[in-house]
Amino acid sequence: MNILDWLNAQLLKMKWLWVLVELLVERVFKLSIDTRLGGSIHFFIYDTIKIFILLSVMIYVISYIQSYFPPERTKKLLGGIRGVKGNILGSILGVLTPFCSCSSIPIFIGFVSAGLPLGATFSFLISSPMIDLAALMLLVSTFGLRIGVTYVVVGIIVAVVGGVLIQGFKMEEYVESYVLAAKGSDIEVEEKTFKDRMKFSKEQVRDIVERVWPYILIGVGIGAGIHNWIPQSIIERILGRGNPFSVLIATFIGIPIYADIFGTIPIAEALVTKGVGIGTVISFMMGVTTMSLPSLVMLGRVVKPKLLATFIVIVTLGIIAMGYGLNAFTALLI
Repeated sequence: MNILDWLNAQLLKMKWLWVLVELLVERVFKLSIDTRLGGSIHFFIYDTIKIFILLSVMIYVISYIQSYFPPERTKKLLGGIRGVKGNILGSILGVLTPFCSCSSIPIFIGFVSAGLPLGATFSFLISSPMIDLAALMLLVSTFGLRIGVTYVVVGIIVAVVGGVLIQGFKMEEYVESYVLAAKGSDIEVEEKTFKDRMKFSKEQVRDIVERVWPYILIGVGIGAGIHNWIPQSIIERILGRGNPFSVLIATFIGIPIYADIFGTIPIAEALVTKGVGIGTVISFMMGVTTMSLPSLVMLGRVVKPKLLATFIVIVTLGIIAMGYGLNAFTALLI
């Protein structure tokens, strides 16, 4: 256990980096990290470097694994399984595929046009942006394994239940006719060589880092502000465990924000240190990543208002229910 603790501290939490940045702040900026300004500078530099290092390494490794699951193969896997099993498989495949809420929409169109079950397709649509393997590793490095696993389990439950309900409501008629009329093509999955997969992984690192770096800097900046400048009493009053509306507030704050999950992690870290419940924090993160306004606008172009409204209500209620459930569960453990 001592070896595992040391590896976790040095490789995931990067304690060595914490010490180096502390020296930088004290000797270059002539500030103590116990002050607000010094603590903010330390938080910003440390979290930014840590996230980019972990992000690059994890995206490379995970993208290599994900190269075995292109959309064509995912479509074939989903097409062969019906019922709740299809929803479970759709949500798991969503976890394994690196699509944000907006880029998931074209995949959704392809799946529906190919005749895949609508419920399983929506399970995929929910879990793909909500849960990311690289983000999971960052969560583990920040909050520990239990919180990381909880995030994945909660996300999969929301995705499965959402897909099952949409399938049960038999809402195929509320998909736009041009999507249903499109003919899905059976494209043979071209097997990649080792070099192809390495090239794909490098491209994924470059593409994702170029896409998310502004959100990371903004998220770290907000996290530094919350961590060092906003009094804990204010955070606890608005989002603390004593406020029965904390999960509702966090969810509805998160929904209109368009950001990547990597940008929400430093904010979540700062909120947890201020005494915000983990269920409230996870509700905020899920609201940001799953229900972004750009993705809802895009989804509104391919499904009719009734199905769009049903999707929004189911996912929002699922996130809120899971947030309150997690807060209640963690309260019992304290």
